[in-house]
Amino acid sequence: MSDFLLFERDGPVVTLTMNAPEKRNALSIEGGSTEAFLDACARIAAEPDVRCVILTGAGSAFSAGGDLKSMRDRYGMPPLEIREGYRRGIQKIPLALYELEVPTIAAVNGPAIGAGLDLACMCDMRIGAESALFAESFVSVGIVPGDGGAWLLPRVVGRAKAAEMAFTGDRLDARAALECGLVSQVVPDAELLGAAKALARRVARNPPGVLRLTKRLLREGEHMRLSSLLELSASFQALAHSTEDHREALDAWFEKRRPDFKGR
Repeated sequence: MSDFLLFERDGPVVTLTMNAPEKRNALSIEGGSTEAFLDACARIAAEPDVRCVILTGAGSAFSAGGDLKSMRDRYGMPPLEIREGYRRGIQKIPLALYELEVPTIAAVNGPAIGAGLDLACMCDMRIGAESALFAESFVSVGIVPGDGGAWLLPRVVGRAKAAEMAFTGDRLDARAALECGLVSQVVPDAELLGAAKALARRVARNPPGVLRLTKRLLREGEHMRLSSLLELSASFQALAHSTEDHREALDAWFEKRRPDFKGR
């Protein structure tokens, strides 16, 4: 695993920590941060008993977004090279993280700016520390959202709020983020990881296979017709009904005990 992304597993919950606090966990267009996310997602996908993932940042920032020094150094490069750099590099992160089958939580411990905000939006759920700040700030440095933010943000906060954020680059504090649905909870800074882990445990107590099927339905529902989604839901439901975990859930309910799911 790359030094950029720490991988910690506690039972069925994995915590990924971006570990470049000296750079405020900035993401590079190419290089280490992209490979770190790809490796982590591949590792999680290969471990079927993982049931939830938390993503957070070391230090005072979640992620300051793109590395501005790297952008400055790249100024003047041929446009086709820049385009290919995005396609081969940072754009692989949303494809890997957003499509990860396991439910994900962004524990936003500080500023989530530009690509950092988009990274949080790649997760299924977001909890903000009181010190968290959010900005779709690409326009402020003369560029466009290059890592999927124009697709992700409207699905989280709605089209009008996403347009306001993208066209102004203005920052939202944690309370404003809560009001527009960007985060579902705001907690004191010292309680952030505890709150994220508590939510992860609530997710992880459920059958792992059904969690993954449910997430896939939510993802497909973003672009499918209702009739098509119902067909897919019927197929997934047939799979779920035939699992040992479904039988265990029924037995536990009738026996008034807590179920013990095995992922089978």
